[in-house]
Amino acid sequence: MKQLVAYFAALVAFVVADMGWLGTMTSRFYRPTLSDILLTSVNLPPALAFYALYPVGLVVFAVNPALKSNSIGTALIYGCLFGFFTYSTYDLSNYATLRNWSFALTVVDMAWGTILAGFAASVSFWISRLVA
Repeated sequence: MKQLVAYFAALVAFVVADMGWLGTMTSRFYRPTLSDILLTSVNLPPALAFYALYPVGLVVFAVNPALKSNSIGTALIYGCLFGFFTYSTYDLSNYATLRNWSFALTVVDMAWGTILAGFAASVSFWISRLVA
């Protein structure tokens, strides 16, 4: 039961925060940089798959170690590390292979992924501790 609570807490925190970011930053930052390679609307199946799978990684690699050590600091640090490495993989690969992908976009998106994952892991830990 604790794992389900951790997963759904991470899922909700991650999706809500990311939707806020994307809703604010897409027109201001992503679209001006990536204009001709962006779809006009989101391809829902892969987006839903990403949002369903990413919190699993957060729980396995950040929340579970934090619950074992009973430390929100562990959730924050491991969540940030998970976000940094996963978003780095995406952003650096895109920077290496896509014409429009800029250095600024790489740095900003990696920073966002780091903050987002740390936040979602911390929220998940906190809610899991409250429910337990």
